Amino acid sequence: MRVLMALIFILGGCACDANDAYIGAEYLGAPYLNDPLGEGVPPDTDPLFRGDAFDCVTFVETVLAGGDAGKLVQIRYRDGDVDFVNRNHFMETDWLGNNSDLVENVSKLYGKTALRHIVIDKQNWFRAVHNIDVNVPVQVMDLEYIPYENLGPIYPSEPMIVLFISGQDKKSDKIGTDLAVRHVGFLLPNGMLRHASSANGRVMDTDFYKYAMARAENPSNLGIVVVQIK
Repeated sequence: MRVLMALIFILGGCACDANDAYIGAEYLGAPYLNDPLGEGVPPDTDPLFRGDAFDCVTFVETVLAGGDAGKLVQIRYRDGDVDFVNRNHFMETDWLGNNSDLVENVSKLYGKTALRHIVIDKQNWFRAVHNIDVNVPVQVMDLEYIPYENLGPIYPSEPMIVLFISGQDKKSDKIGTDLAVRHVGFLLPNGMLRHASSANGRVMDTDFYKYAMARAENPSNLGIVVVQIK
């Protein structure tokens, strides 16, 4: 059976017992921890796998991997090659591109779409943020997304994956590259979002549409990308 899922930028909400049958329920209440996973060696000595704390991306990745460390490696690294440089650091290009056998952008099925032009200067990012010199080309893409003004409530028949994106801002200047995707999570059939929330410090559920409309109040936030699991 094909499973639909969604990655999303989120704020807060409340966990509901009625959602316990849905994806990632076993991690509800787990604490939020920024960047909890690494390669176990410098420059990131965090463990390769853990199931007790998450940030938004590692929560989604761990759930998609079914809690299996080997599958998680395949999702997090290009060709499953465990190395800091090979990690899928950028959802826009690395994660979506290197997981193209697993996911597909189907935003046009859920609303009128637009394109977000993205320029990922990974070489400059490695140098500015991690003081690492890596010779990698600039990546350019147009990401199809649903602008907030074209977005309504979504009640999928199965869980979905959605990316919430923004425009360029001061953070992009600080890290040395453009950055569009800012948060990820799961959209459940009852319209709730299950995600690792930094604002609330735990994995939790929140109302997707209310969150989306709250994000829409900030003009730097653009909309969502709906991603289907193949």
